[in-house]
Amino acid sequence: MARDGTAPLERVGLVGCGLMGSGIAEACARAGLDVVVVETSAGAMAAGERRIDASLQRAVRAGKLDEATAGAARGRIHTSTDLADLADRHVVIEAVTESEPEKLEVFTALDKLVEAPDAILASNTSSIPIMKLAMATQRPSQVVGIHFFNPVPVLPLVELVTSLLTSDTTVERARSFATEVLGKHVIRSKDRAGFIVNALLIPYLLSAVRMLESGFATEEDIDTGMVKGCAHPMGPLALADLIGLDTTVAVAQSLYDEFKEPLYAPPPLLLRMVDAGLLGRKTGRGFYQYGG
Repeated sequence: MARDGTAPLERVGLVGCGLMGSGIAEACARAGLDVVVVETSAGAMAAGERRIDASLQRAVRAGKLDEATAGAARGRIHTSTDLADLADRHVVIEAVTESEPEKLEVFTALDKLVEAPDAILASNTSSIPIMKLAMATQRPSQVVGIHFFNPVPVLPLVELVTSLLTSDTTVERARSFATEVLGKHVIRSKDRAGFIVNALLIPYLLSAVRMLESGFATEEDIDTGMVKGCAHPMGPLALADLIGLDTTVAVAQSLYDEFKEPLYAPPPLLLRMVDAGLLGRKTGRGFYQYGG
């Protein structure tokens, strides 16, 4: 037990094994934690497992892990399609699609299922106010935002987002979990749509889309300008493809709903691309083509 009488956060649950959920699961397993990941179907779970396996093998090829360490980490990740298998977890991190109704449904269910009275219920949301999710539970003081960045095993940053009702104990436990257990660098954010990073990043991405939409410059020239002229590791349109254009729209819409500022409004081109299923890297085509 910790000095405050709470259990150490050793058993981790993940809801969702997409791009972010699989990365969080891997990071937790590599830190020596016991991980249970839940997906909605066997097919979605199999895709998530392939993503984890591929990521671990990349780490081995890059010399970041040896085969034995990667195998041990993989052995700590258990999978399920039943939320009830998260009942014994000390911390559960929701990482489903960036949809407020879906996230609210998950938090309502977790509140009824997770047994430990001091368990932390966290969201990896990149934009939805934590207060909304907390009020879907009977334990709002134990709900917090722990927002990771993709690729989770590589990028060191975590945004820790607290609502008006998040307790000091929950804040300290979540901070300690992210920094001391996972080795991440934590920045603290107030509970407002977009938090710190996306409140700055999304208008930048949308501005690039508007520049392309207006015919002012090509995709390649926009991205090359920021990479070669501003030393960004990736141009804004390539970055939007990496994030996922559907996720970019969802975050932008959340920001616009809260602040009603035009710079947050998704441009028509971006909306049409999402309607067409051109979501970026995960579908093989966005602003650029990927794969064969």
